[in-house]
Amino acid sequence: MEGRNQTRVTEFILLGLSHEGDLQSLLFWVFLSMYLVTFTGNLLMILAIITDSRLHTPMYFFLSNLCFSDICFTSTTVPKMLLNIQTQSKVISYKSCLSQMYFFMLFGVLDTFLLTVMAYDRFVAICHPLHYMVIMNPKFCGILLLGSWVLSIFNSLLHDLLILRLSFCTDLEILHFFCELNQMIQLACSDTFLNDLAVYLAGGLLGVVPLTGILSSYSRIVTSIL
Repeated sequence: MEGRNQTRVTEFILLGLSHEGDLQSLLFWVFLSMYLVTFTGNLLMILAIITDSRLHTPMYFFLSNLCFSDICFTSTTVPKMLLNIQTQSKVISYKSCLSQMYFFMLFGVLDTFLLTVMAYDRFVAICHPLHYMVIMNPKFCGILLLGSWVLSIFNSLLHDLLILRLSFCTDLEILHFFCELNQMIQLACSDTFLNDLAVYLAGGLLGVVPLTGILSSYSRIVTSIL
């Protein structure tokens, strides 16, 4: 295994969704149309919230941030895939791969936190309507948003730093159309115990805690309505 190690990785190969040439054109137009619809829809939502003073409320504040996060999330992977299909190239540099993986995890986790915060916002609005503006004041909303960003950045930075310590084999083909964390770990030739541990711990915490918060908020909403 040591004879296959590389001391300096410069690029990876993204194998994409299909090896068949006939499907490449179809995939390009399908993903391009989906990306444009997602980008345009979220952008129009943000502009509507900004321009309409009646929508300057906590709910729409978090919704606009969720739309921005969705734009960034899709822009992290889809444009590179479309470029690779158009240029018939599957190469991505090592630095670009790390950057893509970092921002993909950042905005993916941020989406989860924002959905949790929005569920809490609806819980306060429905179950404590008389105290809604007192609880969901601008300062508290800012703290919730800042906390979501900080936790998302810390999680992505942790995984990226752990990837940097790995050495990779000569087989640098990623079975995906973007640099995905688990795929990167599987390509490594060095010990991946810390990486696997971080994936399980972060995945458990970032999966269980937000899901518990969302389910708890909406279950109490349903109970209050009934």
